[in-house]
Amino acid sequence: MSIEQDSDARSLAELLRAAAGTLASAGVPTPDVDAELLAAHVLGRGRGEVAAASLRGDRAPEGEAALRFAELIERRAAREPLQHLTGVAPFRHLELRVGPGVFVPRPETEMVAQLAIDALRAVADPDPIAVDLGTGSGAIALALATEVPHARVHAAENSVEAFVWAKENFAEHAPGARLAFIDLASAFPELDGQVAVLVSNPPYVPDAAIPRDPEVRHWDPPAALYGGEDGLDVVRTLSGVGLRLLRPGGALVIEHGEWQGAPIRELLAQGGWRATATHPDLTGRDRATTALRP
Repeated sequence: MSIEQDSDARSLAELLRAAAGTLASAGVPTPDVDAELLAAHVLGRGRGEVAAASLRGDRAPEGEAALRFAELIERRAAREPLQHLTGVAPFRHLELRVGPGVFVPRPETEMVAQLAIDALRAVADPDPIAVDLGTGSGAIALALATEVPHARVHAAENSVEAFVWAKENFAEHAPGARLAFIDLASAFPELDGQVAVLVSNPPYVPDAAIPRDPEVRHWDPPAALYGGEDGLDVVRTLSGVGLRLLRPGGALVIEHGEWQGAPIRELLAQGGWRATATHPDLTGRDRATTALRP
């Protein structure tokens, strides 16, 4: 039975079950959650409201809403990212606008932001400077700007498509933060030697390591994924830029893949960085490496 036919089901619960079955058959990892979130998006409600309505036995949506829901389920079954369908992605306390052309922020990056936030909060200055290089949607920079409001946050992006999304998010969440369209290697020369915290979620997937998930492989921008033969080309750039931007004792925070902690520590140590350390995310996988400028 097609989703269009299921739109005439007697109850919302039946419609959600049918939609979740369609998504599960397509290999979507969280079919029940995605079905509820897409229904919430179509109906203009929260997911909790949709779940409550389903439990109450409310009727399924009809007419235009039913057709819109069917269309979104079909697109999600084709593995178009959920966040592209709803137009938003949660990140910490933020809801960011995302879509084609920008890397969708992941939950694991929230701990990378936390490392940068902790380092920034530890700075004694009344208005410490933080820089996010390759900001994408603006997720990390906006977390810094909103959770450490006394800091001066600067972010750089060199993709036109991503910059458009970041500009919208900065305008909504932190209009006082600075967003620049500039190549990362030459970003913010006026801040040389003044930055307290430099953070980045760079492209770090090795060129030959094609991601398994269709949402990543087909929809995330390649420039935000692939980092050269070993995945560390941009990390090498960050090492040099960090030595230029950070003041002595300033903190560098870099997100990376779970097997890249050791080579990144070695790379940074060879560059003269001190106190290199790799940190796991909530799943126990190595997720970020930090270092201090000598």
